[in-house]
Amino acid sequence: MQAYTGFAQVYDLFMDNVPYEEWGRYLTGLLQEYGVEHGIVLDLGCGTGKMTRLLGRAGYDMIGVDNSQEMLGIAMDKDAEGILYLCQDMRAFELYGTVAAVVSVCDSMNYILEEEELEQVFRLVNNYLDPGGIFIFDLNTLFKYEALLGDAVICENRDEGSFIWENYYDSEERLNEYDLTLFIREDSGLYRKYEETHCQRGYSLEQVQTLLAQAGMEFVTAYDAFTKEAPRQESERVYVIAREKGKELPGF
Repeated sequence: MQAYTGFAQVYDLFMDNVPYEEWGRYLTGLLQEYGVEHGIVLDLGCGTGKMTRLLGRAGYDMIGVDNSQEMLGIAMDKDAEGILYLCQDMRAFELYGTVAAVVSVCDSMNYILEEEELEQVFRLVNNYLDPGGIFIFDLNTLFKYEALLGDAVICENRDEGSFIWENYYDSEERLNEYDLTLFIREDSGLYRKYEETHCQRGYSLEQVQTLLAQAGMEFVTAYDAFTKEAPRQESERVYVIAREKGKELPGF
């Protein structure tokens, strides 16, 4: 099943516990620290555009790319002034020119299930970055999949809608699958049922570094999410920073 179809309607509702403002400040701080204080920034896997809009308010010219028409439809219904949204698969995205930075958060990269395809994403990012441009993305860790999600069942019930999340993790293949069953209240007061299946893959930091190198990018560093500390064995999410490599800087 295609992900983020029915769930797109209530994604922001069920994600209201995510501190997007805090995450946005952290991401903006990283961009500025690595020399991206203005310019065009691409948000890969932008979803409903919440982070895209936050970065836009921070002064960046934003492009949002996502392969879910439903999610992008919600993004464009928001205050989308000045933001270009493109419905594209991140494994084959195309831009009109280069950008100062590319960001991808909320474990979008974990949705890339094959190493070859993740390397292709990295190659495309490298291609569309300005010389020396910065790529910042996060990943759910193997520890999170193995120790925290595993074979768990997560439920939430609200007036606007309810969901059941049935999680399965294959430690050998490092594949995490979860079946979502959603009941979304319509204007009539009745509830419509939706079913979706989502699949993510866990990658070690060593794998990511290797794939970045194979794609021609320079690995800069990795952080335990929302800190400036090195990733720990118990880190649930890591931020990776890479730099464009291969283009000549102006004047050289």
